[in-house]
Amino acid sequence: MSKSNRSTQEWQAADARHFLHPFTDFKGLAAKGSRIISKADNIYLWDSEGHKILDGMSGLWCVNVGYGQQSLIEAAAKQMAELPFYNAFFQTATMPAIELAEVLAEISPPSFEHVFFTGSGSEGNDTIVRMVRRFWDLKGSPERQIIIGRINGYHGSTMAGASLGGMSGMHAQGGLPIPNISHIEQPHWFEHGQDMSREDFGLKAAGWLEEKILALGADKVAAFIGEPVQGAGGVIVPPSTYWPEIQRICDKYGILLVSDEVICGFGRTGNWFGCETMGFKPDLMTFAKGVSSGYIPLGGVLVGARVAKVLIDEGGEFNHGFTYSGHPTACAVALANLKLLREQHVVEHVRDDIGPYLAQRFAELNEHPLVGETQSCGMMAALQLVKGKTPDKPTGTAFASELEVGMICRKYCFANGLIMRAVGDRMIVAPPLVMTRTQIDEMMGLIRRCLDQTWEELSQSGLL
Repeated sequence: MSKSNRSTQEWQAADARHFLHPFTDFKGLAAKGSRIISKADNIYLWDSEGHKILDGMSGLWCVNVGYGQQSLIEAAAKQMAELPFYNAFFQTATMPAIELAEVLAEISPPSFEHVFFTGSGSEGNDTIVRMVRRFWDLKGSPERQIIIGRINGYHGSTMAGASLGGMSGMHAQGGLPIPNISHIEQPHWFEHGQDMSREDFGLKAAGWLEEKILALGADKVAAFIGEPVQGAGGVIVPPSTYWPEIQRICDKYGILLVSDEVICGFGRTGNWFGCETMGFKPDLMTFAKGVSSGYIPLGGVLVGARVAKVLIDEGGEFNHGFTYSGHPTACAVALANLKLLREQHVVEHVRDDIGPYLAQRFAELNEHPLVGETQSCGMMAALQLVKGKTPDKPTGTAFASELEVGMICRKYCFANGLIMRAVGDRMIVAPPLVMTRTQIDEMMGLIRRCLDQTWEELSQSGLL
């Protein structure tokens, strides 16, 4: 029997026998059966049963140009025919890697002229740890080892990446975080700052960094890392005052500032990079996902002048790298992807048209009795599920976490042909950047339907 003619049940059985999925309860998934995705086009997916699904998460925050872009497919085929792979070790380079480094330097903020390639964002953040500590070694301050991240931040799932992130569930497995990683609380106004204005809270939240630096000893702190907008943590958009104050504090104590652009980069926030949207100037930027729109895995670190000059002028061998650093086929696809973003003015489309429209439509959800807050930035948005909204408390009251209300809502999203992610009781989207207003209207209609069905179930269960 041809494998392509397998039934959904046969695919699910084979999946359960052999495929261990990421971030998954293996036993639970085997009992339920995976959703088998069979094809995609533009912003839509189809499963093995023929159901059409609107992909509100761009795959996994990555398919920025949508599915089925022929120029990316042709770039991969052409490069694989010429030179499918060669490494960047032993004083060797390939043309696509060099050209991509040039283009990344063109579109990045002015101080970024150098790139270190990896295979993923997780590998990029492992590189950050190595590079930051190497920098301080070369500067004659090897005691500067500590890197500060944020609770509920996400920087990947490798040992170093998961340590930099502040996900407690990840830290509970594998003896994490590794030494000399510390964390401060996230700038989440809904959770920590409702007793003050968002602007005042932004300053307070940034101040937690200075408190941590002083507690640890400024001469021991190497860097601070954060996502311009926290993605996997629930699309937490910080107040406008937050990042400029973080910048001031890093400058005051001379520590390196790292912007994790794995989700926010390449147009997601309405600029090429999220740090430009949020108004700060990092020393290092991690990237992945949108650089190739997820068509082929690729990641890396953009290295600013402050760090690059020391590594190049004062350093010997940097003992770090990967087999697939600068993979020529991945770089060729990324070049085609960036060319498409530029020629079709996709970043401007997000900034001037579709991003503001998404913000407008999401803000309308604040009137729903289940929605206590909405936030958006470019093509990413979130809503907070709550109960008990009143004129005196329009943000409502949080549900008990054990009720898993977000998962109830997600159940209806899947049933209605919508990929919308649940982070606790926070429902988030990050759709492809090529979306049209009509498609946003389609998505918002599905979201409202799912909220209404969630409300009905909660009402019938007496949970409101």
